[in-house]
Amino acid sequence: MAVDASALSRRSFFRLAAATSALATVPILTEPLLAQTQRRRFHMEAYPAGAIRIDSNENPLGPCAAAATAISGMIAEGGRYDTDLTFKLVETFAAMEGLKSEYVVPYAGSSEPLHFSVLAFTSPEKSFVIADPGYEAGMRAADAKGAKVIKVPLTATHAHDVKAMVSADPNAGVIYICNPNNPTGTTTPREDIEYALANKPKGSILLIDEAYIHFSDATPSLDFVKADKDVIVLRTFSKIYGMAGIRCGFAIGRPDLLEKVQFYGMNPMPITAVAAATASLQDKDVIPQRKKLNAEIRSETFEWLTANNVTFIPSVSNCFMMDTRRPGRDVMAAMAKQDVFIGRVWPVMPTWVRITVGTRAEMTKFQAAYKQVMNATNAELALPTLELGHRFSIQS
Repeated sequence: MAVDASALSRRSFFRLAAATSALATVPILTEPLLAQTQRRRFHMEAYPAGAIRIDSNENPLGPCAAAATAISGMIAEGGRYDTDLTFKLVETFAAMEGLKSEYVVPYAGSSEPLHFSVLAFTSPEKSFVIADPGYEAGMRAADAKGAKVIKVPLTATHAHDVKAMVSADPNAGVIYICNPNNPTGTTTPREDIEYALANKPKGSILLIDEAYIHFSDATPSLDFVKADKDVIVLRTFSKIYGMAGIRCGFAIGRPDLLEKVQFYGMNPMPITAVAAATASLQDKDVIPQRKKLNAEIRSETFEWLTANNVTFIPSVSNCFMMDTRRPGRDVMAAMAKQDVFIGRVWPVMPTWVRITVGTRAEMTKFQAAYKQVMNATNAELALPTLELGHRFSIQS
């Protein structure tokens, strides 16, 4: 397919308006920054050597072999911007998904378009509506814009309560749906998202974050974009593709919506990220293989938790939440002393912590450390072996 470089560049890559906007300097909140903030509470700036890092929803597998080869092949070209490679990435993804290329804008990950979308469509008069618990990053941008943040509790099945979300504020600017949800790893049914789109306040957008979509069987929302609905979908290569440190993602939506998002910033893409992302898309085995492996390790971990009477939220993603039945931050601190880093804690669920699904070896070490921490805590509190449904003791 021929690449219309002039159209893409006009729409996507050379906008300078952001330089005039003070809001473009708003710090972008990301998973690694949140994890670093957590470590500072434990008086640690960096992970100790050999630490088990299951606190940032990273993929320990890293980029696939094709992506690694592509990165290596680009090193000698590192002195060039090579924007044509970015055009190729956009065309590759658009063709695969049946989209027009002008409906896709690449970013270094999905954090930037998440923040910029909130800045673009919220204001002191237009609120930001989010599930609780949900991924916190968008709230920072809403605060910077002076927008009201409305937190709506999840349903009993830990899905987004879309009826409550769309009715939360008749002047909402952004309704944010992370599907699967971060931190719970649960999905929101397709019919609920359709309801949200049909009943949302006039002038608002649905910001649908599909960072974790490939781990699940949830129906993607790109068809809403194809139908020119008031939707922006976020995608990233950080999760199932294992490129969190390489940085590549997309904002996908109608060109008029994306133009408002781009006002807040646009930079040339790293050519290594673009090459790796293109190679990843073209490797048909990456998603099914990694989805299967993640599901197997997650299921094995859930079996262990169940056997040890630990309450958790069933997840279909690469993270889950479990109830420590005591202040979660205390458990996180004790686990950090074992060089196992978990977390975070959300204020609405103070005894629950989020755990990233790591490798089998990492999850085995997590289990051993958690057993030691919880049994030590029980001993300090002089607790006996406890009955199912109350407190618990960890079994070997």
